Amino acid sequence: MSVLSVLRHPIVVAPMAGGPSTPALVAAASAAGGLGFLAAGMIDAGRLGADVAEVRGRTDRPFGVNVFLPGPGTVDEAAIRAYADRLAPEAGQHGVTLGEPAGGDDGYPEKLALLLAEPVPVVSFAFGLPDRAAVAALHERGTEVWATVTRPDAATTAAELGVDVVVVQGTEAGGHRGGLPDDDDYALLPLLRLVAAGCDRPLVAAGGVVDGPGVAAVLAAGAAAAQLGTAFLRCPEAGTSPMHRVAVASSAPTALTRAYTGKRARGVVNEFLRRHDAAAPSGYPQVLHLTRPLLTAARRDSDASVANLWAGQAHALARDVPAAELVAELSAGARAALAAAADRSARWG
Repeated sequence: MSVLSVLRHPIVVAPMAGGPSTPALVAAASAAGGLGFLAAGMIDAGRLGADVAEVRGRTDRPFGVNVFLPGPGTVDEAAIRAYADRLAPEAGQHGVTLGEPAGGDDGYPEKLALLLAEPVPVVSFAFGLPDRAAVAALHERGTEVWATVTRPDAATTAAELGVDVVVVQGTEAGGHRGGLPDDDDYALLPLLRLVAAGCDRPLVAAGGVVDGPGVAAVLAAGAAAAQLGTAFLRCPEAGTSPMHRVAVASSAPTALTRAYTGKRARGVVNEFLRRHDAAAPSGYPQVLHLTRPLLTAARRDSDASVANLWAGQAHALARDVPAAELVAELSAGARAALAAAADRSARWG
């Protein structure tokens, strides 16, 4: 029986690495009857362990942890060096030196070991699919395994690996593309229907869903729940920076770009994205390590023209309300939208 079956509301709070996904946000969402996710990406295993412990101290309801899988080791080093040369003057203007564009596995072995030693209800994976051994090991500890896909064939492979739930992420979603490779262009609705036609696992739909009617739409299209990230960025429990909150509340357009991390991610369009998107090479985490000092300086200086401002396409619909209240409102809004749709369809008969 999936964790989804014990939720009071079909609302999953997406893991948002880099600060927004705090233990307070995760616990509030889970305690309210949804499912909150900690973001294990870009932190070490020690910090992850502390975050898990804090969530457990705040709620006894189920929650999840999202892990980034290591990416391919080969990159175009010449293209990354050229990108470093391009960004160096801008870094100098902010009083910092660019980082070393090294590879790395985001501490994946250590994080997996922690989650096997101290099991949590759900572990989800992004940036590819876990191997069969990891899935089996987590199952042995009583942990449910979810995987993020951005194309139909990946969902079939995930099911064959023994994954319990498939998170279907459309291109409308804010932040990084969760699949591998990351050059997909599937919008959520067609992707959800294609996956539903060929996958027998429960589906969680992600991408551009910010309000109750959006939740209703993906439930009607075959999802067991909706995963929302941008909708929760303005909640007081989120670790979203003030300038990021302002950007989310605006009507500014978003775009997918490799300019910040070398992996395609959707954020609010600003001057940095406009200047560097076309020149940005593919290469994660190399580009992330390269740009990190500059982005840290931009956050320190509240420079929204440079900082990455991840957000989904419907970000202007996000509201500044407590997470528990938002979970309940989204669920109620979905029920109302489905009832209204049923009423409209009844008139056709």
